[in-house]
Amino acid sequence: MLEEFYGATVPDMMPPELRLLFVGINPSLMAAKTGVHFARRGNRFWPALHAAGITEREIAPYEGLSPEDSAHLDQRGVGITNIVPVATARADELTPEQITAGMARLRALVDARRPVVVVILGVTAWRLGTGDRKATMGWQDSPFQDTRGFVAANPSGLNAHYQIPDLARQYAEAAAAAGLELYR
Repeated sequence: MLEEFYGATVPDMMPPELRLLFVGINPSLMAAKTGVHFARRGNRFWPALHAAGITEREIAPYEGLSPEDSAHLDQRGVGITNIVPVATARADELTPEQITAGMARLRALVDARRPVVVVILGVTAWRLGTGDRKATMGWQDSPFQDTRGFVAANPSGLNAHYQIPDLARQYAEAAAAAGLELYR
């Protein structure tokens, strides 16, 4: 039963040399169960990461992340975290106050680790967290010190407006700006 994972956390994935940081809204219950971000099978994050050329193979962490896949992401300088660290069934269960507090935590993390690019996965989360109600997809005035900010679509299967090719284009743009050589 996934309900037992309400409020659980998923460890941040932070390589020693962080170049590109993907930021989800909060972990799903499945992510909390497996200990891997975006672990629900309907989530398009991992297929889009590969389609963007960020990974050389598609990572399928639905039972957990293999040591080889974790090492591959570390070598590429790709990290993953969330604005709000606690798991829920749906992101709309979070309060605006949780998102605002989570953005403060994220700013501190980014300022300490200094990735080249931070990609927030969800324009609503960006708007709530930064107060920029007019933000759209793409590059933003960054609230992070010496780090560029980019908003990409939420990869959840609940977001039908964006498909894997759309997500891949967004991810590839951010990855190229972070200096990653893309597999293509």
